[in-house]
Amino acid sequence: MNHELWQEPDGCQTFCLAGTRGERARALMQPRAKLIWEVEAESYFEAMTLYYAHMQWGEYLSDFPEQDMIPYKERGWD
Repeated sequence: MNHELWQEPDGCQTFCLAGTRGERARALMQPRAKLIWEVEAESYFEAMTLYYAHMQWGEYLSDFPEQDMIPYKERGWD
């Protein structure tokens, strides 16, 4: 699934799913938010791992790895 990183004018960021699954998150953003990065991932864990690498924050560690590593396809998300 495609994920998006948005930058708001005040410097805040939102990392969310693209498309309809990310609509609620994008609805909370300021009107002048800009899409600054996109990435494809097969699970939440993979998306967050790639996001952390992009931001140069080190290794992403999950409190719920069993849940986070479930592929989106197994959840019925296409």
